[in-house]
Amino acid sequence: MTALRRRSLVLSAATLGGALLVGWGLTPPRSRLGSASLWPAADGEIALNGWIKITKDGGVVLAMNRSEMGQGVHTALAMLVAEELDVPLQRVRLRQAGHEAIFGSAESFVGFLPFHADAREPGQESTAFRAARWITLKVARELGINVTGGSASVADAWLPLRLAAATARARLLGAASLRWKLPVAELEVRDGIVSHSSGPRAHYGQLVEQAALSPPGDVVLKPRHALRVIGKPARRIDLVDKCDGRAVYGLDVRLPDLVYASVVHAPMIGGAPGPVDVNAALRLPGVERIVRLPPLGGADAALAVLARTTWHAREAARALQVQWQPRPGGALDSKRIEASLEAAARGAAEQRSGFGFHSRGDSAAALAGSARRVEALYRAPYLAHATMEPMNCTVRIHADRRVELWAPTQVPGLARDAAARVAGVDPAAVTVHVTYLGGGFGRRLEVDFVAQAVRVAQETGGRPVQLSWSREEDFMHDFYRPAGAALLRAGFDAQGRLQAFEAHSAGDALEPRWIERVLPAFAGPIDVPDKTTVEGLYDLPYAIPHQRIAHVATRSGVPVGNWRSVGHSQNAFFKESFIDELAFAARQDPLRFRLELLDTKPRHAAVLQLAAHKAGWSRALPRGRARGLALHESFGTICAQVVEVSSVDKQLRVLRVVTALDCGTVVHPQGVAQQVESSVVMGLSAALYGRIDIEGGAVRQKNFPDQPMVTLAQTPAIETHTVPSVLPPTGMGEPALPPVAPALANALFALTGKRLRELPLQPLLG
Repeated sequence: MTALRRRSLVLSAATLGGALLVGWGLTPPRSRLGSASLWPAADGEIALNGWIKITKDGGVVLAMNRSEMGQGVHTALAMLVAEELDVPLQRVRLRQAGHEAIFGSAESFVGFLPFHADAREPGQESTAFRAARWITLKVARELGINVTGGSASVADAWLPLRLAAATARARLLGAASLRWKLPVAELEVRDGIVSHSSGPRAHYGQLVEQAALSPPGDVVLKPRHALRVIGKPARRIDLVDKCDGRAVYGLDVRLPDLVYASVVHAPMIGGAPGPVDVNAALRLPGVERIVRLPPLGGADAALAVLARTTWHAREAARALQVQWQPRPGGALDSKRIEASLEAAARGAAEQRSGFGFHSRGDSAAALAGSARRVEALYRAPYLAHATMEPMNCTVRIHADRRVELWAPTQVPGLARDAAARVAGVDPAAVTVHVTYLGGGFGRRLEVDFVAQAVRVAQETGGRPVQLSWSREEDFMHDFYRPAGAALLRAGFDAQGRLQAFEAHSAGDALEPRWIERVLPAFAGPIDVPDKTTVEGLYDLPYAIPHQRIAHVATRSGVPVGNWRSVGHSQNAFFKESFIDELAFAARQDPLRFRLELLDTKPRHAAVLQLAAHKAGWSRALPRGRARGLALHESFGTICAQVVEVSSVDKQLRVLRVVTALDCGTVVHPQGVAQQVESSVVMGLSAALYGRIDIEGGAVRQKNFPDQPMVTLAQTPAIETHTVPSVLPPTGMGEPALPPVAPALANALFALTGKRLRELPLQPLLG
């Protein structure tokens, strides 16, 4: 990439399409501590800053700005606060944060910066990356866009939350010092009680009124040797409620006079309702009316049936007689799209076209002069999110036009903005209650279902309405992971050394489409090159002298969105499967081959060696078994996996998955293990079975029987091992998913001798 192209791309990504103003760019980044005025005193609770309140019994209330969708983020963030305030974890209660800028995301936007991994290496960051990161964090703090995504929640909170809690602790100690006329240095805090060896003691609730009026003094974060909560086993704070049924998900919301709506989209992508015969539907019991929905939040035009219960609404939806209008541009077909992607990837390789995200040396000359060349085409299909809780939102529009909504959303602020646009009110007139999410995986970064619910609520005369999608609607009208194709080439010199690597890929640009739907004010007239399409492919950790990684951005017409681990989910499969092919071509053990290419990457090598050691890579396996491995970095976390498989009577069985990670400081060990287990199961499901086929404009897969998931009986033994680290935490919600598919494919090659270059793998095994 030329300097000009990189600079333009960085500034475009950092500003989300906005301009940097002279003068503003030189001011320091906005503080994320916040003012106590954000939390008016209530019920004896007194705020010490924008994040922390202390209750009269000495408990702690934390403003929770992240959505809980099973990833354990509520527990991990509460642990940061419990640590710095020195209180038991069970004494920390959560209260949904507001929409103020301090609660916005910052680190997740840094992930958009298209810098090579070498420029981002902790402790060795390039000057350009540090500058771009500073600008991006500043812009993000000004915008205050709250996103639970990009595996960034703990990384984003690591300093701000600890600082907020440490500042509150300093205020409380200062209050005790003033009250007892004793030096702060002589006071001790244990389990939320401040004491002095001479006898005085008080819990936080007895000191908070004076603390709110006291300056914080010196604020110092705990040193690592003093940590008592971070990195230690802890029970999840949402565990009991989720076990006894008290946890409230979106579909659990029940309000007085609640009515229900079911959405019906066209059977084909991009279709719209034409003439509708509603008589049969309206004659059914419990049915009130049919509402036409224009295209909202990126969703196609649709119909909504309003009824007494969800069942009544769904039955009436089936009875509707609609003349559906086809997509104006013609019916979509995934096979034609996949063929065009393959042609685009091959054309980019031959013509050396596409947007070059990374280059090193002269790969064309190195390939031309190679003693041996290896080339392979890899493909990945569209994928649906298939969250266990289908799309839903509950909305009430009050007589004074205030809008209140209950939503399982990953973007509460953007949901509020979407609701305000549909209702025609100021965003300040919209209140968002974030429920638990029955799975997110990026699907709930969208706001289409929120916009639809608000539109239906405009027809209910002030009664609240709960809008929901059926499972079939969810599968057939998702924002899918983009299909992709990649042509990979490599060359060895006469001594058998790997000298050149090229990857030319093709697939739909993702983030520009998401911005158009969710942040329309930031959508530009042209697409900025989308780093997520090549992430994990353009920043190889391997020391290959000559490289070129380029991408052709397409626009197929299929709605695409963020799927768990985004571009890494397919690019890891392309890259790590091909690296195995190169090891085979070099007649080397796959582990040894990788390690020889990781001389300058000791952290990557350590993770790979840990996984291999724990999996017993050097030990022979019984006949009918084999292992495969993969190494991949995503969201700042280095992950290596070894997958062990067997085949008996042609029945494939995944027996064991060993995962090693360098994810920086581990805040919640069980949470890390749970995320690895979740990622492995989801990764195996996608690798073996996951695909979306579009025929005649319609999605063929309509429910789980059409796209199976790995069952409990099929789930392998899953082991998690972490490398000790003093670095700040990095992402954990997604990094263990990308290596699953290539490690499995590499194991299958070792077992069968058959190289599988297309996902899903199961249909190809016969």
